[in-house]
Amino acid sequence: MKKVVFSAALMAILALGMSFRPVPTGEVKWLTIEEAVEKSKTEKRKIFIDVYTDWCGWCKVMDKNTFSEPKVAQILNEKFYPVKFNAEQHQDVVLNGKTYKFITVENRGYHELAAALLNNQLSYPTVVFLDDNFNIIQPLPGYRKPEEFHPIIQFIGEDHYKTIKWADWQSSYKSPY
Repeated sequence: MKKVVFSAALMAILALGMSFRPVPTGEVKWLTIEEAVEKSKTEKRKIFIDVYTDWCGWCKVMDKNTFSEPKVAQILNEKFYPVKFNAEQHQDVVLNGKTYKFITVENRGYHELAAALLNNQLSYPTVVFLDDNFNIIQPLPGYRKPEEFHPIIQFIGEDHYKTIKWADWQSSYKSPY
């Protein structure tokens, strides 16, 4: 009997410990839009949205090379609520009181939220930065290597964009690479 109780207690402790494991270095803790909105109710943060499609090769390369880079992942996890958003998902999304739906076009389609975030320029990958009130700061289309991407997310993540022009800030940026 003692073995059963001990085993059950050990399993409970292990399960509890595993549920609180920190995000490994180099891993972005991706959220859904709904999760990011919910988290922002208790702690305001900017939202970072990776708008991708399943068929986009450069999206996969950006996942592998850029988002997995520890310095990039650290800024995304600390300064933003990072969101992965499939531009061709069929589920409705409610953001700022508006419901966005999937629009069928011939054999494919697109999600209205992707079109709204990308200013109707459906190009992948595109990342979008939103302020803590879900207003668009900047969409940024195209693949970016970690060393190109790091200054951009630091500039926006640390709110430098509010007080200084990109060109002026770039001259003072110290690359960790």
